[in-house]
Amino acid sequence: MKSRRMPPKPALDAEAEVLALLDSLFTQAKAQFGTAVKGQWFYTGDLCPGCSFRPIDAMRVKGEQALSMNAFMYRERGVLIGYLLCSVCANQIFKAAKKNPYQQIPLHDDIERNLIAAYRKHLTSLDA
Repeated sequence: MKSRRMPPKPALDAEAEVLALLDSLFTQAKAQFGTAVKGQWFYTGDLCPGCSFRPIDAMRVKGEQALSMNAFMYRERGVLIGYLLCSVCANQIFKAAKKNPYQQIPLHDDIERNLIAAYRKHLTSLDA
């Protein structure tokens, strides 16, 4: 009996997949923090919010291509901000997490500062 290779499933639109994941994270945040979570926003910039100069790209995880999808809570506004990282910044965070699990590194502060600035810029564009 010959084994037949199944054709690959059509890939979901990457943007739709990322937004679905952000929706899932938002639902979890609402369940955990209740009314403190008022909304969600996804950073769509071309440059990594960690280093601010590399484009967002895929990284290798167990031999497969993957994007580093992340989110943090902008507490001042109650907004869950989702974002992707470049492979260099993502790998830097993963390596640091292996050494010191659950510890933030200075790159996390840079990411949050850059995303808050991008979110505020987004809000001012809505006022126009």
